[in-house]
Amino acid sequence: MARTKEFDPDAALRAALELFWRRGYEATSMSDLVEHLGVGRASIYATFGNKRELYLKALARYEQGLLPDLLADLSRPGPALPGVRALVRRYAAEASADDSRLHGCFVTNTAAELAPHDTDAARRVERNWDQLETVLHTTLARARAEGELPAGRDPLALARMLLVLLQGMRVVGKASPDPARMRDAAEQALALLD
Repeated sequence: MARTKEFDPDAALRAALELFWRRGYEATSMSDLVEHLGVGRASIYATFGNKRELYLKALARYEQGLLPDLLADLSRPGPALPGVRALVRRYAAEASADDSRLHGCFVTNTAAELAPHDTDAARRVERNWDQLETVLHTTLARARAEGELPAGRDPLALARMLLVLLQGMRVVGKASPDPARMRDAAEQALALLD
């Protein structure tokens, strides 16, 4: 007769996500995970696999909350550009806010720490960025079709520029608490939409 799990795998995954997000992959040991999750090493392995597999599952969990919120923000009826402007300004504010600044973005952290040498992590990061780029491109194409964006502006090139800006703000924000730097960068990028 199989034993039932004595822990909530979903709660354990959320706890692992929080620890990896705060400390990074390399700085988090299996002992750290056992202590933080309050789950035995054998149970972690049986439920999630090794540390790398647990990290990738935590990354997948993190990603689940990103795209639906972004789609909702940028798919509202009415003009499209206010949603894009709000998104860029929100990223700028979050990148310099003390409570989120030090953690950064889990996807961006993965890109910096694991993607250069882990093809699975690199594919997940690329997929996430492709989705963000697609949402921005679709929104900017709608803005151009509705006359909000000048006809000479390339929605795909602008979406790519904004993707790089948003990810760059996440990286710079981890090391620099200067909100003016983020705000100025955001406003200069948004001026390209006029």
